Amino acid sequence: MRSKLNYLTSISLSRKIKTKWFLAANLILLVAIVGVINIDSIINFFGGDFNEKTPVYVVDETNMAYDMFKEQLDEASKSLNNSEESSYQVEKKEEDVEELTEEANENKNLIVVTFDYDENGELFVQVISKGYIDSIPYQLVSSSINNVKVALAMLNSNISSEELAQIYEPANIERVILNENEKGESEGAQMIMSTVFPMIILPFFMLTIFLVQMIGAEVNDEKTTRGMEIIISNVSPKTHFFSKVLAGNLFVLIQGALLVLFVVIAFLVRGGLSGDILGSGFGAEIGATVNQIMSGGLGDKLIYIIPLTLLLMILTFIGYSLLAGILASMTTNIEDFQQLQTPIMIISFVGYFLAIMASMFQGSIFIRIASYIPFISAILSPSLLVLGHIGVVDVIISIVLMIIVNYLLIKYGLKIYKVGILNYSSKGLWKKMFKALKE
Repeated sequence: MRSKLNYLTSISLSRKIKTKWFLAANLILLVAIVGVINIDSIINFFGGDFNEKTPVYVVDETNMAYDMFKEQLDEASKSLNNSEESSYQVEKKEEDVEELTEEANENKNLIVVTFDYDENGELFVQVISKGYIDSIPYQLVSSSINNVKVALAMLNSNISSEELAQIYEPANIERVILNENEKGESEGAQMIMSTVFPMIILPFFMLTIFLVQMIGAEVNDEKTTRGMEIIISNVSPKTHFFSKVLAGNLFVLIQGALLVLFVVIAFLVRGGLSGDILGSGFGAEIGATVNQIMSGGLGDKLIYIIPLTLLLMILTFIGYSLLAGILASMTTNIEDFQQLQTPIMIISFVGYFLAIMASMFQGSIFIRIASYIPFISAILSPSLLVLGHIGVVDVIISIVLMIIVNYLLIKYGLKIYKVGILNYSSKGLWKKMFKALKE
């Protein structure tokens, strides 16, 4: 049996890998991944500058607003970008406002801010730009202006500069975390990881969908061409069934490894282009994110999160492939299989969206129970574990449940598969399936 199983598995795997579409798809993926990770270098090549600061010219007729505005805008920008450097180049200008307006009309990135008092002695501010300013930069500029207005009002109320500095000095906040599982972890790192992790598991989600469709299409192709009769006359249905499952899982694991390789190549290309993989531009943002995650206490957790996640994902791949093979054997054409696979797709979508919204369900019994459900646990459980909503024991429970489901699919699904693969009529098929299960 083993030699026949290996032969069928190798044939099935070769049919998937040794094709032009596989090569073309992976070349496109490689180019796309390299392009995304090196987007700043691409922008620079075409005349842009990923690190270019937005120029902000300030005309200060109050003789007090400029320093306050510059400090407020720089601090807000550093805080937003989690960087030690502001993304704005704030300069004080003595030129006439009309001259600066003409300059802003020629430079679409330039922002001109004027501070003056109106006839009633109230602060009057103009923000001049060629077109609309993006929402986030405009919010930073407007909030900085409002802070300047408050500061000037305090100064005009005879509040000393020392008192004003004390008012604007950030509060000394001591965080007291009562949950033992979350002590020592940065809330910023938790927030970043809750955003990043759903993006990391997106390839798993896509590979799952591809795995189900691939096995279903292959089984239906063999049934449609009547090749199934020749195959089953030489090997047992059990060997044929396991060959499809093994080939499908080997394929998605190879594809997953290629995706990881493409990311490594993209960073090596980045190092060759800029000489510094994470030192500047987009790479600096990635480096800052990684540093915040590691320094926030999540680095130690990744030591056991990654192995548990990989194990759960592999078991879930096996479960999806078993289910896809069983359902495909019950159908006579690809259209029927697409209808049967709809519930599988819905389950996958539910799991993925629950993982994205996991932070909203903190402490919820519903989300804890959902993390145990086979087929969606591989997506949901790791997200909840990263957020600290569940523990390692909960993930182990998910793994055990997935193993049990796989065992049941093999034990009972194989009986259905034996009946279905040589049945070319949809009439009374379900009755035959249930009869096979009873036997």
